[in-house]
Amino acid sequence: MTTLPTLWPWLALVGLGLFHGINPAMGWLFAVALGLHRGSQKVVLTSLVPIALGHAVAVGVVIAAVLALGLVVDHTVLMRLAGVVLIGWALWHVLYGHRRRAVVGMTTGMLGLALWSFLMASAHGAGLMLIPVLAPLCLTGAPGQELTAGASFGIGLAALLVHTATMLATIGVIALVVYRWVGVAFLRRGWINLDLVWTAALVATGVVLLIA
Repeated sequence: MTTLPTLWPWLALVGLGLFHGINPAMGWLFAVALGLHRGSQKVVLTSLVPIALGHAVAVGVVIAAVLALGLVVDHTVLMRLAGVVLIGWALWHVLYGHRRRAVVGMTTGMLGLALWSFLMASAHGAGLMLIPVLAPLCLTGAPGQELTAGASFGIGLAALLVHTATMLATIGVIALVVYRWVGVAFLRRGWINLDLVWTAALVATGVVLLIA
């Protein structure tokens, strides 16, 4: 029988997929803008695929790097290092993130969208947010509670798929609702500052890793 301690990391991955998907900077706003520019709902839907793929590659690179380091670096040291990197990334995001936006025009193709999504997810530290969830998952599935290449990368891939699928579903629903019924004007009227929330989430994640 699956217990809550076993389920919570997977539920957290779903929650992070929702959180990443809700953020306009992760792609749904760009998909809507392309659809409005070209007058096609099909463009909105097809744009979501390269956006999700670019996000997945950015997160996957971080997951692979952390798991590879975990094979040669003590788990506690790795978590502390990741915590410092997360807090440092949050500070960079506050000070310089708004000056380093990836710019892609309305005439871009699928490859350009994927590249834009990869750069945006990387700049926002999207993959770093998954570390506190990924670490216990990999340790739970590893013999002797130690990271091994086979078990860790298998679980890492599963985690990436769960996160990306949730993120894709989220941006898909939001993009369609905004394109068909709501419109983008609501962003000027009552949208919360998700950049601030995102930065706070990076700091909170870093603190968790430092004190866990």
